[in-house]
Amino acid sequence: MTTMALLASIIFSIVTAAALLLFAKNLMRIRKNILLGKASFINDQKAKRWKNVFLLALGQKKMFRNPLVACLHIFVYVGFVVINIELLEIVIDGILGTHRIFENYLTQLGFANLYTEIINCFEILAALVWMACVVFFIRRNILKIKRFLSQDLNGWPHSDANYILIAEIILMGLFLLMNAADSEKNFIISQHLSPYLKELSASSLITIEKTAWWLHIIGIYIFMNYLPYSKHLHIILAFPNAYYAPLTPKGMMHNMPEVQNEVLYAMQPEMAPTHTAAPASFGAKDVMDLSWKNLMDAYSCTECGRCTAACPANVTGKLLSPRKMMMATRDRLEEVGRNISLNKVFVPDNKSLLHDYISVEELRACTTCNACVEECPVSISPLDIIIELRRSLVMEESNAPQEWNAMFNNIENNFAPWKFAPDDRDAWTKKV
Repeated sequence: MTTMALLASIIFSIVTAAALLLFAKNLMRIRKNILLGKASFINDQKAKRWKNVFLLALGQKKMFRNPLVACLHIFVYVGFVVINIELLEIVIDGILGTHRIFENYLTQLGFANLYTEIINCFEILAALVWMACVVFFIRRNILKIKRFLSQDLNGWPHSDANYILIAEIILMGLFLLMNAADSEKNFIISQHLSPYLKELSASSLITIEKTAWWLHIIGIYIFMNYLPYSKHLHIILAFPNAYYAPLTPKGMMHNMPEVQNEVLYAMQPEMAPTHTAAPASFGAKDVMDLSWKNLMDAYSCTECGRCTAACPANVTGKLLSPRKMMMATRDRLEEVGRNISLNKVFVPDNKSLLHDYISVEELRACTTCNACVEECPVSISPLDIIIELRRSLVMEESNAPQEWNAMFNNIENNFAPWKFAPDDRDAWTKKV
């Protein structure tokens, strides 16, 4: 190995180690933030949970409600994942200073053509990824699909989606250019680019190949470390989120045992204990009051807007947007995480998820119809967060519309929503 090759190998090894360490650090930061939520054991019915992983996360079952978009998404998802298997060869080549080490190994074993077929498959997938990303970019920025025009996506969220699409288009282009510049190869897609390079000298082709090689791998490392700051973190979290998705009947609400017991004791006073400890709080006011699954939901959100597009409150002009709920929860969680990292413990900042990030008007607009949960392709439940915030709003702050308060008083005093004493409830029958 020459001095220059050795130096390149050392530089590559350092860059690779730094990228992996930074990525691991960011994943640990996100895990730490998620675990700020309340503990909750979710590991029952494992067979059904693994089924959800294969159908929802891997098979993207809900995406196929729109077959065309689903196919394009499959191209991007499967293509990008499979193509990155080639990273193993790139990393080994970069560390050892070799060139297409797998090809050399397979040739020695008598499978020279197998390597070409594998790269051909990778190139077909790369072309499909490139095409799908171009279509998605056009949908967002030229066709301007309605759910991508929401104020929820103003600013960074809109740019974030475009950055990812542009990055994938460039990375796939570099992969094909790298293969096209390898004058000894004739792969299925890149061979159509080779004629544009035929006038170049051998040294120029080597320079282009090596430049594309370096830009491709550095781009992958940048993309990898960009994920923890992007909505595209769902590439990773979609799998655990699908596994931990609720298996209870759709729309089923989880009541607080303390509240249920109060109702029971009101109906059957003889069962009431002499002393019961009051719960620390009702519902959730800030992210620490939510469950860790709620916080994982926030990080898993793809910002696709299917939940908001299906929300009847949003469709009729109400302020509520389930997508915005998840984005606000994630933003607040990130802020709390930075607070704890800076101060070692959470220092009150006079902010909370309720009121500062999510308004009362948004919460009251929800009809709890479950449409947002049904539409989400990665098993997120904005409804769980809405219910917990409303629970805090009503039970902690006594903040409810006058009509609700009248109903609450009737239930408390008359054990029914109506303003009739229990003894008078059947009086109407006596007038017949």
